[in-house]
Amino acid sequence: MADGFDAAMISAPRTGLPPRTARPRHRWGEPWLAAVAAAFTLAQLFLVRPNLGLGWDETVYVSQVSGHVPAAFFSAPRARGISLLVAPIASWSDSTTLLRVYLALLSGLALYFALRVWRAHVMPRVLALAGALFASLWVTVFYGPQAMPNYWVAVGALACVGCVVRVRTNAADRAAWWGVFAGAALMAWMRPMDAVYVVLPLLVLALRRPRLLAVLVAGLLVGAGEWVIEAYTSYGGLAQRLSDASSIQGGLGWHLAVADQLRSLGGHTLCRPCTVPTPNPVVTLWWIALPVLAALGAVAAVRARRALPVLLPLACAITAAVPYLFLIGYAAPRFLLPAYALLAIPVAHGLAHLVTAQARGTARTLAVSLVAAGLACHLTVQYIVLEHTVHSSAANREDWSRTASALHTLGVRPPCLLSGYEAVPIAFYAGCDSAQTGGHDASTTAAALTRAAHRTPVAVLVLPGNRPPAYARTWPVERVGALRAYVAPRVG
Repeated sequence: MADGFDAAMISAPRTGLPPRTARPRHRWGEPWLAAVAAAFTLAQLFLVRPNLGLGWDETVYVSQVSGHVPAAFFSAPRARGISLLVAPIASWSDSTTLLRVYLALLSGLALYFALRVWRAHVMPRVLALAGALFASLWVTVFYGPQAMPNYWVAVGALACVGCVVRVRTNAADRAAWWGVFAGAALMAWMRPMDAVYVVLPLLVLALRRPRLLAVLVAGLLVGAGEWVIEAYTSYGGLAQRLSDASSIQGGLGWHLAVADQLRSLGGHTLCRPCTVPTPNPVVTLWWIALPVLAALGAVAAVRARRALPVLLPLACAITAAVPYLFLIGYAAPRFLLPAYALLAIPVAHGLAHLVTAQARGTARTLAVSLVAAGLACHLTVQYIVLEHTVHSSAANREDWSRTASALHTLGVRPPCLLSGYEAVPIAFYAGCDSAQTGGHDASTTAAALTRAAHRTPVAVLVLPGNRPPAYARTWPVERVGALRAYVAPRVG
């Protein structure tokens, strides 16, 4: 950016407010932000419910540090940040309820501190609105208490970008420098490639500022260090791990996934292949409105000569969304959580502009009423979709639990080994190890599974109507829930 444009962006440090000295400081941040974070935590506890069983990916992450089940195969794209985050609970307790409460409280605190970073640059009520917009999305509430990395990339991105804005306006702000480092490290710790896409605009901004560039790069390297080291110790090198990760994601390249993401908004946690119908337009209207409101907020900020706190998160949101809208051939709503967190700042500014741009009187009253009604409708839609998503997810996880209980009845008890259809989550619920001879989670061979059947209970899970693998075709078959289990004779 040209120096003149930088100066224009920095000239008024807070969007929507007079100079900072006009506002009294609060040692622990604005009460509005605390209220948003508390409401977000309560929404997780009461609407998602702590007794919701672990999902497929969660079982992989939790099993890495659990003292109660064997570690599942850890594929190339995954990073161990979320496993280490849940370790304080999962390493000694198998209580899903305790884990969910821990993550809900932690995610609420993280949101509060990520928003608090922006206090000096965004009007308190606008900032609280931004937090509420992000925290009220069904996908944010659903994934806040889950052992999944995407929410943590989102709050890391929000904190990192906010701290970059702070150091650009006050290079002596030591806390902000540490925030830049910590935010970048948190993102890379959770999902290294997502972190790179988020910080691309920050790296461009830092090209002429060596200290900022060094801090950003250091944060990325520290966060991704374990992932890179593991690439050489377990995946054949960094290039091979990146290649394997791309292959598992269907091959990174030009894939127009915008429509897939739109279809997934109806509550589909994974849309691969995305053949579901597009949800009712009422469900997707907020998604269409996001870029419009963000653009409005950006224009208003530029005209007010307060562009940096709005344009920078907008730019990072765009680069964070690009791979999931244009480079992979499937969709999951959680992939866009970092983009939603960053877009919340310009969108909130756009909504505030809609209200404050009107002259006082009837026009202002009408604008406030329309915005309030729109937000109320938006909130209603989000929680209808959330309820549907929680219900369908709970049903799937209860099916896995029932299948695990049926396997125990057949004698497949720990120590045991499962392979075949949905073996990874069912093995977690059964307390078994899991292994596959093909696909993304291939980690063994048919000969190795056959040998294992002589030492430990082994079962191969197959959908009704499908043929079992050749090595298991002579094994006794039993019905377990909706599946068929070919159980190694040794068990019987």
